Amino acid sequence: MAEISAQLVKQLREMTDAGMMDCKKALVEVGGDLDKAVEYLREKGLSKAAKKADRVAAEGSIAIKVSPDFKKVSMAEINSETDFVAKNDGFKELSAKTIAMVQDSNVSSVEELNTLNFEGSSFEEYLKSQIAKIGENIVVRRIAKVEAKGSGIVNAYVHSNGRVGVIIALKCQNEANASKLADFTKNLCMHAAAMKPQVISYHSFDLDFIKSEKTAIIAELEKENEELKRLGKPLHKIPQYISQLELTDEILKKQEESLKEELKAQGKPEAIWDKILPGQLERFKADSTILDQRLTLLGQFFVMDDKKTIAQVLADKSKELNDVIEVVEYVRFELGEGITKQAASFADEVAAQLG
Repeated sequence: MAEISAQLVKQLREMTDAGMMDCKKALVEVGGDLDKAVEYLREKGLSKAAKKADRVAAEGSIAIKVSPDFKKVSMAEINSETDFVAKNDGFKELSAKTIAMVQDSNVSSVEELNTLNFEGSSFEEYLKSQIAKIGENIVVRRIAKVEAKGSGIVNAYVHSNGRVGVIIALKCQNEANASKLADFTKNLCMHAAAMKPQVISYHSFDLDFIKSEKTAIIAELEKENEELKRLGKPLHKIPQYISQLELTDEILKKQEESLKEELKAQGKPEAIWDKILPGQLERFKADSTILDQRLTLLGQFFVMDDKKTIAQVLADKSKELNDVIEVVEYVRFELGEGITKQAASFADEVAAQLG
């Protein structure tokens, strides 16, 4: 049996929020492989989906710049070593200059940004001078640029703490409507900042991905049901489907027929079925698209109107403007995504300083 260190158990616990003994058992089962242990815990319903992605380590800020006509947006993640430096005026000035340079140039990568001429030298040299001045390592980690195509609009939002930034681009058919959508687009960005969708729609999924996620979701719900049952609370429904991608016309038709049989058995007059069925079918779709609600922008219920999904809100806005409005691009940066900060005890830090 592979030797499982306490540090490895601790790391898995931080990634998954599972119990210490469950983490140790998972690591033993998979021979100490951390990634496999995460999946093992998910399949047993012992780990929350996307918990790993929630654990952000790096400091710094997300900077954005939006053109006055809402046709072009730039966003950059700029990392520092400490939150203290991220809040000082020197770092804020560096961030402002960096995002302005990205917006005003044709660069599309950090590598291209470093070669640009800035204040008499390259941007890379300017950054080095600022590092020496501020006294801490600073890195422009990544940039994103989105431009509205044709009859479209793009807007962005950065959370007040500077740790989350979002860009969303919409397309419509009537150019005159684009200018009316600036605030609406920003509201969608605010939603995405809070709710963390990973992709625009379920079209980004494939059936193999859905199959693996279904196993984890069902295990998670069954595990939660054990506690709900103990507390005497209503139990979660265990879904047969978890994404719109699974809901074929045949499945929806079959569900409709099943609902009609239920209404008939309840003695409901057939004349009122058409008033009842749409709501029941919508409920079935909501119960059968839990993965879309977790991971897709269009499948999530809008934070400003939680009775409607973003897809339904877009449909309403399209109807209001007599247009067809679509989300065509979506970018979300969260400070430190994917960066692992090395853990050290206070004694180790002191020893390192004295050494």
